[in-house]
Amino acid sequence: MRKILVVVDMQNDFIDGALGTAEAQAIVPNVVAKMEGYPKADIFATRDTHPQNYLDTQEGKYLPVPHCIKGTEGWQLRDKVAELVAPENVIDKPTFGSVKLAHMMSELAQKDELEIELVGLCTDICVVSNALLLKAALPEVKISVDPACCAGVTPQKHEAALETMRSCQIQGL
Repeated sequence: MRKILVVVDMQNDFIDGALGTAEAQAIVPNVVAKMEGYPKADIFATRDTHPQNYLDTQEGKYLPVPHCIKGTEGWQLRDKVAELVAPENVIDKPTFGSVKLAHMMSELAQKDELEIELVGLCTDICVVSNALLLKAALPEVKISVDPACCAGVTPQKHEAALETMRSCQIQGL
């Protein structure tokens, strides 16, 4: 059984930048400790990636806070997170969920029996989106989320997202 860790959007803008929260800052040590328990080859990370004209995009109209603009400091993964993931395992995604990540995990599942664990930000947006995409692509793969390594936009939304994932057979630890 190959255990994969997916680290969702542990980027500066979501931790203590444009959309940062105290809860996001608090999980950084937990995420780093979790990553240290996995072989580097089994860690994948997503990176929210927006263009300079973000405010002109559909997402930008609904969330008019420029963030994770490609090439900026806010777009970068937190330094310690970046050190623990191979550059070829970092997936830039233009929106909440990554179809590319689901395809990559599907390809791995053709070679090995997998379990996938997700951690990161934000539980109620990008974590839940990626967890549901992975579950749809790989319905027989055990997919879990570690609540201690995730933070939502608010604590209430974090809990609501965890409940949604439980309803879709994505387990908490």
